[in-house]
Amino acid sequence: MAKGDRVFRCVMIVSLTGFLSGFDSIVISGINLSVRQLWNTSDWFHGAFIVSIALWGSIAGALAGGYPTERWGRKAALLLAGGLFIVASAGSALSVSPYMFSAFRFLGGMASGIGSIAAPTYIAEVSDARDRGKLGMLFQTQLVAGILLAYISNYLLAGAGGPGNWRLMAGATGVIALLYLLLAFSIPESPRWQMRTQVVSAQSSRSGDAGLFSGKYSKILLVTLLMVFFNQFSGISFVLFYGPQVLKQAGLDMSQSLLGGVSIGVVNLLATFAGMYFIDRVGRRRLMFVGSAGYILSLSMIALGMFANWPAGFVLLFMLGFIFSHAIGQGAVIWVFIAEIFPARVRAFGQAWGSGMLNVFAGMITLLGTVLIHQFPGWAIFGGFAFLMVLQLLFVAWLMPETKGVPLEEMEEQLS
Repeated sequence: MAKGDRVFRCVMIVSLTGFLSGFDSIVISGINLSVRQLWNTSDWFHGAFIVSIALWGSIAGALAGGYPTERWGRKAALLLAGGLFIVASAGSALSVSPYMFSAFRFLGGMASGIGSIAAPTYIAEVSDARDRGKLGMLFQTQLVAGILLAYISNYLLAGAGGPGNWRLMAGATGVIALLYLLLAFSIPESPRWQMRTQVVSAQSSRSGDAGLFSGKYSKILLVTLLMVFFNQFSGISFVLFYGPQVLKQAGLDMSQSLLGGVSIGVVNLLATFAGMYFIDRVGRRRLMFVGSAGYILSLSMIALGMFANWPAGFVLLFMLGFIFSHAIGQGAVIWVFIAEIFPARVRAFGQAWGSGMLNVFAGMITLLGTVLIHQFPGWAIFGGFAFLMVLQLLFVAWLMPETKGVPLEEMEEQLS
């Protein structure tokens, strides 16, 4: 097998962590109403402990994930994530109370957080500079595919077979995770990690960890923080988690709103493929410019449509435009970009910082989603997101560096 084929095979296996993360996080969008009716939870409890708890687990996993990824190796961290997904999925499916369900959803979130550190780091380190973008995007592509499959499963299982279907959905993640775990045992460790651990002592490695916040990398940390802030305050998690509910309020019935969720997943996947095609051709910044412009237009039209009480089809059309803009812009770039810009000695911890803060913002949006829907008109929510995307456009123009085609070692010299 040629070297390129071996690398592609390893990247495909590793990127399955993205599939697991996407499926496990979004499956709640179809089962959250069933669970709420079963346990009669309040708005605040439901938002905090049912819908958003996996994202809070992702924060814990992402912030802690730098340590196993750096100390034990990229492969060991990936295997750990797979094992946690299996345990969390089985526990969620067998839950007999909202507290038990929340605990295992939190564990699944931790698996997702650890995978979001180890997988992009591994992929960046085994890829050549010329195709690092498209290989890095396989993680995002798998994540989007997992989201789509979750939407499809929600639609197909809605009302078929009784009230216990949510248990089947919750348990499906574990089956996929078991397959992933078996495949992950066959991949080699990242050669860049192996090479560095051979020449860097444990003491110097610890000083590299502390050095992340020493001031040397302040610009990289700021760029990363703004990148992940705008990623979530575009409203992407709000749409993915509450899209069917928003469409129902706009005038679609439950079946149509769930089918609208499927269409969101399809557009997300197709636009991600488009982003994969362009990311190593036009670069990261140009995709971000295109995505930002699309965000502003689509979010403004959603706000206008909801303000004027125009047909629900109009809102759905521009919601799909919003998803397309995200997938070809922020969705295409973010995991590739964050894995590229941190130097090797702090890459895992820098990835943990970026992923952890992204999940903090995602958790905030998801936690407050139900409250926002009940307290504010839809046009005000989407209008606010549109305004923030104007600020993202300025961020891309003034602060975001281009990383297309630059070797990791050369980029380290430029940005440190």
